[in-house]
Parts: sequence; C-alpha cells; structure tokens
Amino acid sequence: MKSTDVLFAGFGGHGMLMAGKLLALSMIKQGKQVSWLPAYGAEMRGGTANVTVCISDGDVMSPYIERPNALVVMNTPSLAKFGPRVKPGGLILLNSTLIKDPFTRDDCPVMSLPASQIAMDMGNARATNLILLGAYAGITQIASQEEVIETIQETFTSRPKFIPLNVSAFSAGWKEGTRLRLESGVEFAHQENEEEETDSRYAYSNG
Repeated sequence: MKSTDVLFAGFGGHGMLMAGKLLALSMIKQGKQVSWLPAYGAEMRGGTANVTVCISDGDVMSPYIERPNALVVMNTPSLAKFGPRVKPGGLILLNSTLIKDPFTRDDCPVMSLPASQIAMDMGNARATNLILLGAYAGITQIASQEEVIETIQETFTSRPKFIPLNVSAFSAGWKEGTRLRLESGVEFAHQENEEEETDSRYAYSNG
C-alpha cells in the first residue's frame, strides 16, 4: 500500500469519529503515516459528523479529500451527500438498518449490513460504529482483527466497562465484513499508483 483514504460519515452521536480514530491508531501501529480530519455540521448532536482518515507509507500529502477511496456510511443523508463522490473502483459500505432505499454504483462495489440491528441485538445500539469499522476492516483487510482489538483495549483503558462490548461489536462486524468479501468475490488491493486521478487507490476484481 502506498496510500489510501476512507470517509466515515453519519450524524453527531453516531460515533463515526471514534471509528475513524480507532482505524487511524491501528494504522499507526503498522508504522503508517496517518491523518484524521473531522468535520461537523452546525449542530453538534443530531447534525452531520464525518471524518476522513488518510493512510500512507510516506507523507500524507493532504488531509482534505474531495473524492474518497472508500465510504463507510451510517445514514441516508450522509449517503446522498457522499455516495456519488467515491472514486470509481472504490468501496461503499452502508448501514442498511437506517438506509432503506437501494443505492447502486456501476463503477464500484456497494456493500451493506444491518449494523444498527446487530448492535441492538447485542444490547447497545451505540456500538453500531464499531460494527461498521469491523466490517470495513474485514472487507478490505487493511488491518488485522487483532491489531484493532488491541487498539480498542488501549483506547478505552480509562473506561474498561466499555471494552467487552466494543470488542464484541468490532468482532461481529469483522465477521460480517469477511462474509461480504467472500460472498462478493471482491478482493481489494491497495494500489501504489497515485498518478491517475480517476482511479481509486483501492483496486478490486471479481475474479
């Protein structure tokens, strides 16, 4: 991998910024250069909240990404805003519990899982962000399951009561993401060629 990026998008209170932070910290463990850039709507809770995570073997040239390589999206308004911006050959992963209307792209895979429902079945809907993070990691294999679990444990050291649920939610998402990857036949590789602006830094094939 030379570089890639992912946008986590939802409303304030959905925990998407934390999902991005956990991914960023996990990639730092791999020795990658990382940027974590949050953006908020006018309202802090109930308004839009998203974060872009850029990951690179070298310097991150800019944390500002107009067209992300991947989108992990919690709800319909965020999908409507960011779904069309994902680069061809990228990845869109959506929470089908909150996103009811079909969304398709001819030039990149769109995958979904009922992340909020899975979290509610586990006893806490607020763990939806960890399920989506796990699914993204399981699909792309950008980080190992063990690496992210270790990051979760370290991040929540001061709040240890949250660790078991967060680890379980991430692991459930990882399982779903692995299933989606295997069922779709899509294999992701992190491209090293950054010269073609129209190509995503995720390459995928159905072969």
